[in-house]
Formats: sequence, C-alpha cells, structure tokens
Amino acid sequence: MLWPYKTPGIPDNLFARLPGIPLSKREVRLLLISALRLKQDSVVWDIGAGTGTIPVELGILCPDSQIIAVERDEDVVNLIRQNCDRFGVQNVKIVEGQVPNCLNELEPLPDRICLEGGKPIKEILTELWLRLKPEGRLVATASNLENLYLISEGLSALQARNIEVVQGGVNRLETRGIYQTLAAVDPIFILSGEKF
Repeated sequence: MLWPYKTPGIPDNLFARLPGIPLSKREVRLLLISALRLKQDSVVWDIGAGTGTIPVELGILCPDSQIIAVERDEDVVNLIRQNCDRFGVQNVKIVEGQVPNCLNELEPLPDRICLEGGKPIKEILTELWLRLKPEGRLVATASNLENLYLISEGLSALQARNIEVVQGGVNRLETRGIYQTLAAVDPIFILSGEKF
C-alpha cells in the first residue's frame, strides 16, 4: 500500500503529476482538511480538484464519506482517477464538467465543499452555497489578493457564519548544491464559513 496510514499528509512526490496542473502542497492540504471539519459520513464536493490530492486524502481519512471531484479537463480527470487508483481510494466519484454549469448534475448535495478554483469565482461561490446543506461548511482557497477579496466578500454577502481566514507560512528544508536551506512554500489563503 502506497500510504498505509490513517492520518493525512501524503508527501507530494507520491502523487502522479502533469506539467502545469496545480497540486495543493502537503502542509496546505493539512490546513484545508482541518478547516473542512469532516464527519465520518460527509458528502464532500471538491471543485477544481486539480491533481486530486484532496479527494485522495479525504478518501483515505473518511472511507464512509462520498467525495465528488470536479474538473473541466479530460486529461486532469484522468490524472485524478490515476491518483485515486494509486492509493486504492474507492469512495471518490470524478466528474468532468465546467462549473457552475455542471452543478445541477451532481448528487447527492454536499455538507462540505472545498472550492479550489474556477472563474468567475464569486458566481461559483454563490451557486455552490445554494446547494450546500444547512449546517454545512464551505472552504475555499485563494492564491492572490483579488480572489481573497472576492471570496471574502461573497461569504459575507451570503451571510456565512464563523468565517475564518488563514494564511499559513510554511518553509521546507531543501538541498541546493552543497547547502541545505529553508525554502518558502507558495503562500495561500484558506477561507471557510458555515451555513445555517
């Protein structure tokens, strides 16, 4: 078994990758998973699933949950499938579709949503919020100030409760030539809110 543990934090290098397709770094995934506040039988939609790191981690952590990973590109959908197969994850459904157009096709409705990208982000956020079950949680990532503002403004307009914004600073030890140095992982904002 490639990852025989019940804890999240799979090393990035264990995932299959495609050039140019984003991968949520291990430390960021830990923060994201924590912000989702999963239940044993959660229904999670991962929008803009990219490499599939979040669905894989969630699938291992909560095997009784249903995870729906959404991506618009066929090659990326195949990459997510490949990563699910690599880790033996059975509870991830992968949907190829353009958000928000494909949202009506997704079932069941989620009690947790992980929004990792898409344009226009504020419209997507609103459409997802309409489908989020009461007492559900939405967690979104923003890698720039513009999306940070749009998501934050969107959560406020939707009257989300218990809004949190986290920007973790993570450094990793890297070998460069004969020296070991600390290199910063690209900063990312993680926003979350609850629906009541």
